[in-house]
Amino acid sequence: MARYTKEIDLVVCAKLGEDLPAMPRPPFPGELGERIYNNISAYAYAQWSQQASMVINHYGLNMADPRSHEFLFEQMEAFFFGGGQGTAIQGAPVGGKGTPRK
Repeated sequence: MARYTKEIDLVVCAKLGEDLPAMPRPPFPGELGERIYNNISAYAYAQWSQQASMVINHYGLNMADPRSHEFLFEQMEAFFFGGGQGTAIQGAPVGGKGTPRK
């Protein structure tokens, strides 16, 4: 009986420092999406999904506001490539108005 296995693509994950299964495609278009696709495992990206929810809720980000998107992308880059869990940046957009939290 024929048995076939699906070969899994691996990536050296910059976040976790191990050879792990790669994502099937870039998570979004653009330079950061390509950088994540080439350097971050599917497992680490799943961790970011949980972290992103916490950042959005903590800062009360309005994802319809371009400044909130920019802030979240900065947090994403710090999470994956900054060696930490992201950074708490003073003056982050809060609520729908983009006003800094005091």
